Amino acid sequence: MLDLHSHTVNLQELGTQGLMMIDDDGGNDGGSKCDDGVVGVQVLKVVEIVMGSTLKPRGTPRKISRMKHLENDSFTEFILLGLLQYNPTHFCIFVLITMMFLFTLTGNSLLILLILVDCHLHTSMYFFLWQLSLIDILFTLTSVPKMMTNYLLHKEVISTSDCGFQIFLGLALGGTECILLGLMSYDRYVAICKPLHYPLLMNWPLCRQMAVSSWTSGIFNALIHTVCTMRLPFCGSREINHFYCELPVVLHLSCEDTLTYETGILISTTILLLIPFSVILASYTLILVTVIQMSSAEGRKKAFSTCSSHLTVVSLYYGAIIFMYMRPISSHTSGQDKVASVFYTILTPMLNPMIYSLRNKDVMRALEKILCKCLLYFKM
Repeated sequence: MLDLHSHTVNLQELGTQGLMMIDDDGGNDGGSKCDDGVVGVQVLKVVEIVMGSTLKPRGTPRKISRMKHLENDSFTEFILLGLLQYNPTHFCIFVLITMMFLFTLTGNSLLILLILVDCHLHTSMYFFLWQLSLIDILFTLTSVPKMMTNYLLHKEVISTSDCGFQIFLGLALGGTECILLGLMSYDRYVAICKPLHYPLLMNWPLCRQMAVSSWTSGIFNALIHTVCTMRLPFCGSREINHFYCELPVVLHLSCEDTLTYETGILISTTILLLIPFSVILASYTLILVTVIQMSSAEGRKKAFSTCSSHLTVVSLYYGAIIFMYMRPISSHTSGQDKVASVFYTILTPMLNPMIYSLRNKDVMRALEKILCKCLLYFKM
């Protein structure tokens, strides 16, 4: 910083010298007004130079800050670095991801079709299940096709509007699925532990209200965080070291202090993640207690197998999201973020139809009926 006091002393000395020169000239030649004017102009120039150098540092940060905001407003693209590199090993991983993507779309779409067509599957459990399958399809379509296209076309650019749309869909679908999984575990608890009260406690109007509330909560939370994130100023590098735009990764690029905003994310994450996860753990604990009291050994074995498979998939999903969204932004690394995101965007959407349908006799029976009808149709 410049010493303002030293400049003030120098100004006083310069002003005194100027006045002395004017007085000397006036004493020697009282009519020399021209010389007086020249000296006065020189003093004013010196004052202007010194004062300008003193005040310039104060104006510089404002100008830089204004330039950063202008740069952020005029910017229209981010750069997605992606999940894979261009080598044989990663190409094999790309083929595997493609197969998982197609299996996810096929399995979940088939499950939705069976539930909607077969009247025996029109129960609250299958109503929540086809909602889950719909979320898994949309969740996968949010990120995987863009990643595959970028890898094949060697394209890394994504517009800010598309990036914000990915953030919104990811948060909305992820939050909705978290709440829905909690509702599904409560449905199983009532069906197993209180079967006589099941028609009363899980009636159709209540199930529809639960589904609507889960979608509304997820969308409302996503809308708030998307608007707040995309309004932040971004400066420096525009590279997103991820395969799609996700809130913690994009937030890391902001040049403002986001500590307060991170606290808000932690609060909303606690509500949308930890509360449903606690409901799931409590529900399955009570289910296991009831199963242990069963007299049939075969029934206990089947119930343990079903509950363990459900809890495994749920734990993978919730564990990855909690790891991603309940850590400080400063502690995130690109490798860990990518692996965690793969779990809930690619892996669990593929596993859900396998866990919830292939082991279910009602679903398999409905599938056999559909296949028989298709065979009869083609034979005719």
